[in-house]
Amino acid sequence: MSIKPDAWIIRKCMELPEGVKPMIEPFTPHQVRADEQGRKILSYGTSSYGYDVTLARKFAIFTNLNSAIIDPLDFDEKCLVEVEGDYVILPPNSYLLGVTNEYFRIPKNVMVVCVGKSTGARAGMLVNTTPIEPGFEGNVVIEISNATSLPMKIYANMGVAQFMFFESDEECTRSYADGQRKYQGQTGIV
Repeated sequence: MSIKPDAWIIRKCMELPEGVKPMIEPFTPHQVRADEQGRKILSYGTSSYGYDVTLARKFAIFTNLNSAIIDPLDFDEKCLVEVEGDYVILPPNSYLLGVTNEYFRIPKNVMVVCVGKSTGARAGMLVNTTPIEPGFEGNVVIEISNATSLPMKIYANMGVAQFMFFESDEECTRSYADGQRKYQGQTGIV
């Protein structure tokens, strides 16, 4: 199993036989480092050994407003406050959920690992290291923590995390697509 370079990622997204859907959609085959007005942004798109994803404009921030208790086996939606916009202010020592603009179709012989980007990490933004399993399809929910004692601005449509692709020489016997998996086909914050 080896990490896959930019040329492999581009082939999986652009150089496809007719009728085959891209692995990442929408897809940017290069690094974007400025917005349409030329202002610096957190980069996104294809990097040398990964793909930097962006967040959509919908966020869910964990809150104690409703005195709910977080139970991963029986999650209470009252634990979250939903926010929509070009950015969100994440309070100190807080946690939020965002969702990628990109929709993924992961091959059955590929494992993806999501890691944070250094610019965000240097500001105290911690992105949960998450695996995306073989056969997964959908938008990916990204978990972000503000590890500082100051409020933090989290932007939509800018690079927030890097996905690294590892290809095996054979397919797994049971992929995420096999069976009833909770997040398969998700398109929002689930």
